[in-house]
Amino acid sequence: MKAPTDAWSLSDMADQAGRTVLVTGCTLGGLGHYTALELARRGAKVVLGGRTPEKLTETEGSIRAQVPHAELLQLQVDLADLESVRKAAANAASFGPIDVLVNNAGVMAPPYRRTVDGLEMQMATNHFGPFLLTGLLLPQLVSSSAGRVVTVSSQMHRTARRPPLDDPKAQERRYSKWPVYGQTKLANLLFTFELDRRLREAELPVKALAAHPGFAGTHLAANGRFGRASGGVASILDAAIKVVSQPAHMGALPSLMAATADLPGSTYCGPSGFKEYGGLPVVVGSSKLSRDENVQRQLWELSEQTTGVSYP
Repeated sequence: MKAPTDAWSLSDMADQAGRTVLVTGCTLGGLGHYTALELARRGAKVVLGGRTPEKLTETEGSIRAQVPHAELLQLQVDLADLESVRKAAANAASFGPIDVLVNNAGVMAPPYRRTVDGLEMQMATNHFGPFLLTGLLLPQLVSSSAGRVVTVSSQMHRTARRPPLDDPKAQERRYSKWPVYGQTKLANLLFTFELDRRLREAELPVKALAAHPGFAGTHLAANGRFGRASGGVASILDAAIKVVSQPAHMGALPSLMAATADLPGSTYCGPSGFKEYGGLPVVVGSSKLSRDENVQRQLWELSEQTTGVSYP
């Protein structure tokens, strides 16, 4: 087992044959795509999760071009829609035991919008949807005998000055998309640490870990601001981000480390470079607020009430 200060690389990844991994947010060229690609390359059965069959098929084709014998499945799920999450979880029952769930899908700073469930879009997609999906898939993670939940957070969690504990169906404050995004990324860590503690207390064979990609060149910012990754000013923003960021395949490495390395629960993985912007992944720290056990518990209770799922 490597020391926490040691950088991790793909050469450290063990053979994944016989393992089933579900990765959400598998848009072509994004973090989920490269996470799924490397897991498939090492023999895992990978379930590609995403909103539209067309985009999932596009990503599947790209992976098969590099790994012709990859064992790939698709799962349609819109994390912003709690009923879609419930349907996806029911469909996922056919996959049998799940060794790893990578909660990768997310949105970044879109205009204000409420989902069909009356939830703010960012909190719904980045936290409540993954919270519900994880809870519904927990029996399959337990049945693997060594399950793991990896949730993708961000350095933006450090910008959150207060936790997202307001009534999720009421707009009590003026909406500001970037502070809310920071709160959703804080929620990812609060969820991870509380989940891992509850799993240990229940003596269940599942661990919860988190990862962040640093500053990675994905389409997330352009999609969030303009609803698309290309065309006009969206293309300009997308290209500008790629110039100053590390490639998306490098941004996927912390997730892959968290998903496969010999690490304890509640570990947070991120890039080793300057201010964690880029570089090979290592074990990193998180904000004091993210480690507040009282806040973790409060968000958990709010999330159970909002989604209707109760964990053991």
